[in-house]
Amino acid sequence: MFIKITKNSGIYMEHNGLEKQHLVPVTSNFLINLNHVAEASFYSIKETKTRYDLEHHEFQVQPHTRVIHLQMSYPYATYKEDIKGNKGRLVERSYYKLYFMPEETGQYDAIRQQIDALILNAD
Repeated sequence: MFIKITKNSGIYMEHNGLEKQHLVPVTSNFLINLNHVAEASFYSIKETKTRYDLEHHEFQVQPHTRVIHLQMSYPYATYKEDIKGNKGRLVERSYYKLYFMPEETGQYDAIRQQIDALILNAD
């Protein structure tokens, strides 16, 4: 099953391909295959957080921003053969964090309902 993320001025995204603490606005529609998601979590930002856009301009993520964190399964990971000069293997799974700003108009609820519908022991 896929979930569709539609372009919206109130949605930002963070993922492994970005520098740390950088968010990008969702400017086009895209799909995420829920069959490849290993873990999903939902939470709200409790205090103002500083993040950066692609041009390194600072902006504030406001309290009550809702987040959906999707951790992808192991086939969607990168492998590093050398860790700080030591031989070994580090597996870094891909992830997507979708930030739904307080002014966002309902897409969070629709996506959350679709994911909740796939949970077998939902309350």
